[in-house]
Amino acid sequence: MPDEQRVVVATGELDAPAAAVFELIADPARQPGWDGNDNLAHADLGQRVRAVGDVFTTTLTIGAVRENHVVEFTEGRLLAWMPAEPGGPPVGHLWRWEVESLEGGRSRVIHTYDWTRLEDPGRVERARWTTPDRLRASIDGLARVAERPGPVR
Repeated sequence: MPDEQRVVVATGELDAPAAAVFELIADPARQPGWDGNDNLAHADLGQRVRAVGDVFTTTLTIGAVRENHVVEFTEGRLLAWMPAEPGGPPVGHLWRWEVESLEGGRSRVIHTYDWTRLEDPGRVERARWTTPDRLRASIDGLARVAERPGPVR
């Protein structure tokens, strides 16, 4: 489809510091706890992302394993990866998280799913399923985990 939206974006503001939010994103073992795409089942401990070129492994809810190749990284601000079958090259879609500090200990999160380079017809239908609302569900999940109630008064 020529007019098809192949870059999907959602943005949200969280009542949590950017460093805490980024830590939830950069530690794959924490991701299944806030994933709003109902896609992630498990990721082993000890895979905290630290640089472009890192690869972390996740298990999807359908049981498939993915090796996620980190292609963009700035500590505390930016993390993007491209999934691949184990031992294979990335298949052409990218997940990006950008985190920005705001006043008052808040943060802005921008979540992008870019499948402009995805050519596998078997994966295109699943890519179409990833809408801004689904990305927003992950941001909302992050908020539930990252935001802490204030002290009892």
